[in-house]
Amino acid sequence: MGDSARREHKIKCVVWDLDNTLWNGTLLEDQQVTLFPHTLATIKTLDERGILQSIASKNDADLALAKLKEFNLDDYFIYPKINWNPKSASVEQIAKEINIGLDTIAFVDDQPYEREEVAFSQPKVLCIDAREIGQIPDMPEMQPRFVTDDSRRRRHMYQSDIQRNQVEKAFTGPQDAFLQTLAMVFTIAPAKEEDLKRAEELTVRTNQLNTTGYTYTYDELNFFRQSKDHLLLVATLDDKFGTYGKIGLALITCDKTVWRIKLLLMSCRVMARGVGSVLINHIRNEARRHGVRLEAEMLTNDRNRMMYMTYKFTHFTETNKEGELIIFENDLSKEQKFPDFLQVVTD
Repeated sequence: MGDSARREHKIKCVVWDLDNTLWNGTLLEDQQVTLFPHTLATIKTLDERGILQSIASKNDADLALAKLKEFNLDDYFIYPKINWNPKSASVEQIAKEINIGLDTIAFVDDQPYEREEVAFSQPKVLCIDAREIGQIPDMPEMQPRFVTDDSRRRRHMYQSDIQRNQVEKAFTGPQDAFLQTLAMVFTIAPAKEEDLKRAEELTVRTNQLNTTGYTYTYDELNFFRQSKDHLLLVATLDDKFGTYGKIGLALITCDKTVWRIKLLLMSCRVMARGVGSVLINHIRNEARRHGVRLEAEMLTNDRNRMMYMTYKFTHFTETNKEGELIIFENDLSKEQKFPDFLQVVTD
């Protein structure tokens, strides 16, 4: 399948062209276009797997959106770009708005010129010939290892994000005051068996807000969940718009005198909600309550600098290096308070 056969990464978002790709015909020439046979099934399959979808089309936006609504497809696409700009620019903007890497984007178009333009400007993007639409669900890049509850509702969670962002943009006042209006509930609990598929997915999908980049399989996570020498925590965030799902994960080794955070990650979607330090502060309080020292491992790279700064802001100090790992230690002399703009529920 051309480029797709040479790619190994999993796709998080498929960006579709419209004319002669999603439907048969050119909308500006004939408004009675019809969907290609495999279009609807492919879109629904990707959606059920938690793969987001968007549009990059050179077209009349009002006409195209009306046609998508007529086909009952408009709700499947987030951040659609229907304009006359280069499609590489549209794809890049979609990646920024979703906050994912270009290497997790696939672009589907019937025109070799458009695919080549995107491939030249955005070489990390997987470009797919529209003739392969029926084969897209069978591509390894389109097959997540697990399909979780969070996967199935991923599009709806992003649509809630868009609604939140629109309300936030219209809000006048300080950030904390806006966050107070969201009625957020942040739940931290030891992982249960039913959390493990999503926990594995988080280690694989989360790159930017991941302290070490470690990935763990379902079986490894299940071992940690049951081990008396480990603490595996899952964090969930909800607000008045709905749930963000399971968005945080922490793995801590627990010795008699020292705990060490082996992995701490947080979904990119929630950092703007001011919850980045909440999970850390919960771990700090638990370590203090158990009378142990608290260390953390950090493998720094260009993508996870925000997590490095989060450790710094929560009073971790670099004490050592183990190979490429930075070792932090925390001053646990004071109990940490949670922000007053959200309710923290712990188990």
